[in-house]
Amino acid sequence: MFRFNSLICGVIISFVYLKAVYGAKRPHIIFIVADDLGWNDVGWNNPDIQTPHLDELALNGVIMNQSYVQPICTPSRAAFMTGYYPYHIGRQNCVVIVLEPTGVSIKYPFLSQKLKELQYSTHIIGKWHLGHCNDSYTPTRRGFDSFLGFYYAEGDYYTHTIEKSVQVWRELLDFHRDLEPTDQYKGIYTTDVMKQAVTELFSKSDPDVPLFLYLPFQAVHFPLQVPKVYEEKYAHIKNKERRIFSGMVTAMDDAIGSLVSDMKTYGFWDNFLIAFISDNGGEVLSGGSNYPLRGAKMTLWEGGTRVPTFLYGDVLQKKPYTNNNLMHAVDWFPTLLSAAGGENTDDSMDGISQWNMINTDGPEVRTEFVYNIFDLEYKRAAIRMGDYKLIIGYPGLPCDWLPVSQQEEGIELETTCQKSNITERGVYLYDLKNDPLETTNLASQEKAVLRRMKHRLEQMGRSMSNGILKTSHVYHKVCVYPW
Repeated sequence: MFRFNSLICGVIISFVYLKAVYGAKRPHIIFIVADDLGWNDVGWNNPDIQTPHLDELALNGVIMNQSYVQPICTPSRAAFMTGYYPYHIGRQNCVVIVLEPTGVSIKYPFLSQKLKELQYSTHIIGKWHLGHCNDSYTPTRRGFDSFLGFYYAEGDYYTHTIEKSVQVWRELLDFHRDLEPTDQYKGIYTTDVMKQAVTELFSKSDPDVPLFLYLPFQAVHFPLQVPKVYEEKYAHIKNKERRIFSGMVTAMDDAIGSLVSDMKTYGFWDNFLIAFISDNGGEVLSGGSNYPLRGAKMTLWEGGTRVPTFLYGDVLQKKPYTNNNLMHAVDWFPTLLSAAGGENTDDSMDGISQWNMINTDGPEVRTEFVYNIFDLEYKRAAIRMGDYKLIIGYPGLPCDWLPVSQQEEGIELETTCQKSNITERGVYLYDLKNDPLETTNLASQEKAVLRRMKHRLEQMGRSMSNGILKTSHVYHKVCVYPW
C-alpha cells in the first residue's frame, strides 16, 4: 500500500510540475548528434567555420562548456540511450561492427522507450550503430515509431553502401526504412536525405502530440564527401581533407536550419527543446580539429572526449548563457526525461538529471565521472574528480595539440606520443581548471590527489562488465540486415 500511495503521489507531483512548467503539454524534444565533430569545428568556437544556424541556436541558448562523451561512437550512443557508462554494459572497448552478433543489451530500456511511455511520438532519422543482429536490437523494437537511416558506422554518402572489406565479401546496402532495406535514396547525399525526411516528418505530425526526434547525422564522419557547392565555400583552404570536411559541417548546418524552418512552418516552434552534441572528438586524420584541446577521437585526452554542446528552446527558463558545470553522456537520458516531465526510477543508472541545473543555471550536480575503463590486455582508464583528471595507461594517439593550417597538406602522427613521452604504462594527472590543455603532468607532485583518484577509479572498476566479443565470420548478404 505504501508503494502504491508513493506511486500515486509521484504521478500527481509530475502532473503538477508539468502543468506549471508546460501548461500540461509535454515539450517537443529534438536530440541532434553530430558524428566526429571536434571542438574547433563549429562557428562559436572557430569563426573560420560557417555554421550560422547552429551559432544562432547556441549563442541564444545554453552552451555546455564542460560536456563530455566517450572517445568513440557506439559507446557514446549507448550512454545517450541507456544512461549507463559503457563499461557497465559491456560496450566500453569498441564500436558495433557489421558482423557483430550483439548490440546494446535489450535488458536496458532506451530513452525512446521511456518517452513512449509518456505518450510521445518517437522517431529516428540517421545513424543507429547500437546493434542490428536481430530485430530486437533495431530502432523500431527499442521505442521508436519510425526509422529512416543506416545501422553501421559509416558508408558512402551517395550510394549508402558499405564497401567490400575483410569483414564483407561484397559491397553492402545499408539504408533502411523501419526494418526494410531501401535503395530509394541512391544518388542523394545523406545529409540531404535526412533534411527531406525531417520536413516530411513534421509535415505529417500533429503538433498537439509531443514529438521526440533523435537526429544522429552521418556528417561529418569519414568518407569525406560533400556537394561541390559546399566545398567551394572553403576554396581558400589548401588542405583538401579540411576543405571537404568544413563543407560537410556547413551542409549539416543548412540541414539544421531547414529543421528550424520546418518546426516554425508546421507548428512545432512552441513548447520545444533542441539539444545538440557530438558523439566524440574530431578525427584529425579526416579533416577534423579539436584545437586547442589535446588529442582526438579514440583518445582519453580532452580533444577526444570534450565536445561542442548546447541546448535551445522556449522551455528554458534562463538563456542565453554559458554553463561551466560538468555533464557527461550518461546524463542525457535522465535530463531529457526530466525535461519531458518524466521521472527516472532506475536507481542504478549512472546518469544524473541535469535539467534543473541547466534550466535555471543552478549549482552543479555532478562532481566526477569516468571517461572510460577499457576491458583490454593492459589497464587503460581515466576519471575526472572535481578539477583533476587522472589517466592510467595509454591515452591514445594522437597525443599532441594539432592546430589547423590552411596551407598544410597533411598531419604526421606516428611519432607524436614518443615525442611527448607517453607510454602504455604511464600515469597522467592534470589540473584541468588551471591547465585545460593538459600540458603539465602532476603525478609526481600531487601524491595525495593521485592516491585518492586511483582508489576511486579502482572502486568504480569493480563493477565493470566484460567487453562484448565480436564475431569473425564473413558476411554474405547484399545488405546490412538483421539475421
